[in-house]
Amino acid sequence: MRVLLVEDSPRLLRDLTFALEKRGFAVDACSDGTEALWMAKDIPYDVVLLDIMLPGTDGLSVLRTLRQREIQIPILLLTAKGEVEDRVTGLEAGADDYLTKPFAVSELLARVDALVRRGYRDKNPIISIGDLDIQTAGRVVSRAGVEINLTPREYRTLEFLAQRRGKTSSKADIEMHLYDDDSSVLSNTVESTVSALRRKLWAGQSECPLRTQRGHGYLIVNPK
Repeated sequence: MRVLLVEDSPRLLRDLTFALEKRGFAVDACSDGTEALWMAKDIPYDVVLLDIMLPGTDGLSVLRTLRQREIQIPILLLTAKGEVEDRVTGLEAGADDYLTKPFAVSELLARVDALVRRGYRDKNPIISIGDLDIQTAGRVVSRAGVEINLTPREYRTLEFLAQRRGKTSSKADIEMHLYDDDSSVLSNTVESTVSALRRKLWAGQSECPLRTQRGHGYLIVNPK
């Protein structure tokens, strides 16, 4: 999943980028509200982490502008302001959640996971598709009760497709959501990842839930 992180503290920006990438997110990071608006307008992020106190355009203005443009990306506000009226202002402006500094990184990651699920109308942290179970909190995948060992890239691809189960995602869709602008993605990266993922999901089973629609892309279906 792809995250936009907007934070003007260089150290916090670096630390949160590291934590999010370790968690498996593709992260685009910036420290300026005007740049954040430009990025969020053109890229379909799964979540935006938005500091309120920013140079140029402040976070609340960024939030209001995105909502006025009917861009409904889930947005988590980050701020040192902890007063009730500040939280109310942010939520009324269209924020989905609010986290006051200082905060534990583990709490931030849990809130981001919850916002991703909410964005795909999934409140349950476990995605179940037939005998395929994906525990999004622990990044654990099993089929018919047997755990499947996936690489981080394979897991990210599977979760992305599972969130859109039954819908076809093109190669371009996958690249857009799973790789940030700094990633070096070879032309066959998605194909090779899907191929490896299909072998692991299919092993020992009669049917594979990962399907290819020639000329269109990939999708996850309920295996019969």
